[in-house]
Amino acid sequence: VQLQASGGGLVQAGGSLRLACAASENIPLVDHMAWYRQAPGKQRELVAMLASSGYRNYADSVKGRFTIFRDNAKDTVYLQMNRLTPEDTAIYYCKVAYSRKVLWGQGTQVTVSS
Repeated sequence: VQLQASGGGLVQAGGSLRLACAASENIPLVDHMAWYRQAPGKQRELVAMLASSGYRNYADSVKGRFTIFRDNAKDTVYLQMNRLTPEDTAIYYCKVAYSRKVLWGQGTQVTVSS
């Protein structure tokens, strides 16, 4: 199984982007799906997490602006990002934990200009 992330790009501050992370095939027994990001010179940090129960968790810096959701029919998890700021500039990675395994997608660059 592979994850393919897409949707990154260059956007002005205040704008929106929607990231998508598609699995190459159906993933059974998903525990949770998540988006992380890593800015230059910084450690990778959790942005948003969606558990199989429906529980969602967000980093304080993105609460109220970002939304994580999934489309089971498409085996895809999304990250809707609104009111973007330059501080959101980073490479964004998706992650899926399932059956005691962890999958990472390749990163997608998000750049927010001021």
